[in-house]
Formats: sequence, C-alpha cells, structure tokens
Amino acid sequence: MTDYLDRLFSLAGRVAVVTGGSSGIGRAMGMALAGAGARVVLIARGADALADTAASIRAAGGEAGWVSAD
Repeated sequence: MTDYLDRLFSLAGRVAVVTGGSSGIGRAMGMALAGAGARVVLIARGADALADTAASIRAAGGEAGWVSAD
C-alpha cells in the first residue's frame, strides 16, 4: 500500500513555488513539498532567512533555490 500512496502523492519531477518561504507556515510548506519530492523555489523578503531555509531543505536531501523579492 505504501508504494501505491507514494506514487499517488509523489511530487517528483515537479517544481513548487512557495511565497513567504523563509519562516513559519511557508518554511514548513517548503520542507513538506521537498519531502514529497518537489524541487522548491522559496520567495520572501529576507535573504538570510531564505538561505537558511533552502540550506535546511538541502540538508534533508531536497532541492531548493530562493529569490528575495517583495
């Protein structure tokens, strides 16, 4: 059953854009989407916090990039 659910809900090969991705719910969503296999692009104002979140995603085995924007 687990293989079926992995295939059903996998985000492998997809890109997720997360606004507000540097902290709070946005950070948690970025981590969760990466955990489901998506490559994640984080967008928020704080470059330092974005870099930290992207580093956390990469440390957990995910792929992440970020853009500082308002």
